[in-house]
Amino acid sequence: MINFNGNIQDSSATTIENNRGFLFGDAVFETLKVIDGKVLFAEDHYFRLMASMRICRMEIPMNFTLEYFEDQILSLTNSLKISDSARVRLTVYRSSKGFYLPETNAVDFVAVAQKLNSKEYSVSNDFYEVELYKDFYVSKHLLSTLKTTNKMINVTGSIFAKENDYHNCILLNDDKNVVEALNGNIFMKMENSIITPPISDGCLNGIMRKQLIVLINKMEGFECVEKSISPFDLQKSDELFITNVITGIQPITKYRKKEFGIDFSIQLNEKLNELI
Repeated sequence: MINFNGNIQDSSATTIENNRGFLFGDAVFETLKVIDGKVLFAEDHYFRLMASMRICRMEIPMNFTLEYFEDQILSLTNSLKISDSARVRLTVYRSSKGFYLPETNAVDFVAVAQKLNSKEYSVSNDFYEVELYKDFYVSKHLLSTLKTTNKMINVTGSIFAKENDYHNCILLNDDKNVVEALNGNIFMKMENSIITPPISDGCLNGIMRKQLIVLINKMEGFECVEKSISPFDLQKSDELFITNVITGIQPITKYRKKEFGIDFSIQLNEKLNELI
């Protein structure tokens, strides 16, 4: 069961051979978490989606308000009876025909959902090893900061990680600086400074990233700094962790020969759960 343009139905019944999201990656999306009938960080997700659509020159329907956005997500999770804890992906794609040049900028949207096992965020102390992915690099431009359906670097990087027994990979930009992980933003703790790459380096403008920057700056004795990170900096850090809206905080316990603790990740996770 899905939500297609505001209708709860079994499938979209659209043909992929004419779908611009499939043919050209002409689509943007949001991955959201619903807990107890509430869309977490709904306003931030909504405004990021609106900004992404404007940047991609998509037509924003007049009825696509914040309230409508939330209603469409919750109508789906309510229909599936999973509103207590759910993961929802809402994808907006240009619906017209055409080749690279679309005939119009009108859009359709489709939302799918699945149940999550836990409401609260938790930090795992399991072994979690990462490595650099250097087959391809992230370009430092505005499109790299958006959640579009062009995720080939993330796909090939995920295959590389699996083939080499890594849990995740770290992506680099054209300057060979750290950008993000395959499935989220990256943070590095060095003493009392928590450092994350700036948006200008090409990293995803993550919703959880935004929440944690605010939380860290409210924690006594800590400061979050947005600045470029080199691969050499990673091995000098005290802790590394990956963030996204679904998982929350995923500590990295090993990179190359360096092993990391998770104490700050646990402390930050407690603040995150207080927030939600």
